[in-house]
Amino acid sequence: MARPTPLSGFPEWLPDGRIVEQHVLDTLRHTFELHGYAGIETRAVEPLDQLLRKGETSKEVYVLSRLQAEAGDRPSSSEKQLGLHFDLTVPFARYVLENAGHLAFPFKRYQIQKVWRGERPQDGRFREFVQADIDVVGAGELPYHYEVEVPLVMAEAFAALRAVGLPEVRILVNNRRVAEGFYRGLGLEDVEGVLRQIDKLDKIGPEAVSGLLVAECGATEDQAKACLALAAISGADATVVDEVRSLAASYGAGNELLETGLAELGALITAAAERAPGVVVADLKIARGLDYYTGSVYETVLVGHEQLGSVCSGGRYDTLASDGKNTYPGVGISVGVSRLVSRLLSGGLVRATRSVPSAVVVAVTSEETRAASDAVATALRARGIPVEVAPKAAKFGKQIQYADRRGIPFVWFPGTAGEDGTPGPDQVKDIRSGEQSDADAATWQPPAEDLWPRVVPAGA
Repeated sequence: MARPTPLSGFPEWLPDGRIVEQHVLDTLRHTFELHGYAGIETRAVEPLDQLLRKGETSKEVYVLSRLQAEAGDRPSSSEKQLGLHFDLTVPFARYVLENAGHLAFPFKRYQIQKVWRGERPQDGRFREFVQADIDVVGAGELPYHYEVEVPLVMAEAFAALRAVGLPEVRILVNNRRVAEGFYRGLGLEDVEGVLRQIDKLDKIGPEAVSGLLVAECGATEDQAKACLALAAISGADATVVDEVRSLAASYGAGNELLETGLAELGALITAAAERAPGVVVADLKIARGLDYYTGSVYETVLVGHEQLGSVCSGGRYDTLASDGKNTYPGVGISVGVSRLVSRLLSGGLVRATRSVPSAVVVAVTSEETRAASDAVATALRARGIPVEVAPKAAKFGKQIQYADRRGIPFVWFPGTAGEDGTPGPDQVKDIRSGEQSDADAATWQPPAEDLWPRVVPAGA
């Protein structure tokens, strides 16, 4: 078989990278469950028309089609229009509608699955990747305090990951009611268009965005200047509310919708300043270009790695899940796990203490006595110690080398019978220090830090 050509955009971690990814997933899952979020999983495919209803027209959906053995055996039109989901929000909205009668609202869920997007692979952007979402959905209404809770849950998860080497994060927040109220107060009607252009600020800069606001959204030069002035406001405390009010007053753009949004944004920033000081920052340029967001919006960057883009984003939506009679408003946020892990690994920020789970290799004296080594391994595993048995009854020095190559800290030597036939004690060797001592498989325990692979900062 010829050497395979790698497919770009489909990450496959080496074993130590997989340990890092699993640690990130376990930390996220643990944090979500601490806050009462229930885990679910949805199917990988959705009807194409449902996937596109979110407004993600810029994302290429992988469409599924069946190859038929006979030309006359054609799939139905509905079968031809199935696509792999490109996020977890649309599948979740469908899940809520289908299962509303069996769910208790507000329904808090987390979901960790792969998603697929046919976009150009680049640093941190993949065609197949893992996302981890949390959402809270209500029936008919959803209290605002959940818009405060969701980013703070993520802040807590990121704080836990900082212990193993994750850089500082900034969760940038805004409120769509602030933006919409301000734009309408200026006399701009194409609010969605303005939001889409403002969302491009970090990519193309204020001058280019100003031109687009004038050319595509019908803004005057003065209106475009005001929009950019709003986008320039940021801060980690409630003083940002006063800044926005002052700006709105200078343009005569104050209104009730703007005040509602400012009250909500102020509540979020105030709560965050207490529970996650310095982590959650109001940034009025955060727009989230998708048109279904209606309240708070969030984007998260790694400090010092801002060029990677947002690693966690989301917001409030009111009409994404609706069957025409009932509406299920929600708020959610999603972590791009693969993007996060790729930076942790490629940036040399974290490492796994070893690439295999085994803490012990049980040596084999001879193939005739392999059963004795297997018995030791069985006894250790029964006590929760991950063990493997040496693949060959080679010289002990080679078996120690085998353990060393795999990063396994301990080698176990079954006792051998003396001249009088009495079995000698088993011994275990810490191959890092060279210390060797008698050991009993019924009682011996490795140090806690050696029991399983750990994820630690790269320099640790």
